[in-house]
Amino acid sequence: MHIEPGIVEGSKILLSYGTAAAALAFTAKLSFDTVKRDGAASLLLRSVLTTLLVFSFFEILPHHPIGVSEVHLILGTTLLLIFGLAPAAIGLAVGLLLQGSLFALPDLPQYGINVTTLLVPLFATSLLAKKIIPAATPYVDIRYGQALKLSVAYQGGIVVWVAFWAFYGQGVGAENLSQVLAFGSAYMSVIIIEPLLDLGLLAAAKFLNGLRNTMFVEKRLYSGSQA
Repeated sequence: MHIEPGIVEGSKILLSYGTAAAALAFTAKLSFDTVKRDGAASLLLRSVLTTLLVFSFFEILPHHPIGVSEVHLILGTTLLLIFGLAPAAIGLAVGLLLQGSLFALPDLPQYGINVTTLLVPLFATSLLAKKIIPAATPYVDIRYGQALKLSVAYQGGIVVWVAFWAFYGQGVGAENLSQVLAFGSAYMSVIIIEPLLDLGLLAAAKFLNGLRNTMFVEKRLYSGSQA
């Protein structure tokens, strides 16, 4: 989801500053809510963990430039289910910034584009999780079908945003359309892998029951919603 430099240029990139500001402002609101519910120490600890994981995902896991962007295995739904929405959003935003600052300086002008592309689908996926996972169901007990729906929502949202930026920046020409389709087809292949990884990691978390009621994980991981 690192959109290639040059896709959105000049004054057009100003739009990404606005969308990124809105996404980061909503992340700040989520963080405030999490501090009230779980405490500042819990939010900080989980955010550090998600940031380190996201940074590692960008640098260690396979990633390939295809079409207008790059295909990464980000595990956004995994971060959401295990650490919670606010820590996942912070980890994605800060991890992306660290990766660009340290190893991919040409990507920094596109930071607003890329952080919007990562965060907005995450927020939408969180809403979907509330609809398809019963309130009494701990996340460690979700089924494959539920994990698949969440993965499709998150990865599909990323593809939609990448397509938007590509068409916004370069128009809907035949060549650009083919590049977008190439990226979308490749990126959606992630949904074959991600739900299985989600279930595997959630099963591991279920086995590691000692994490229950600790600051390391989202409370909903082991218990039903209190809302």
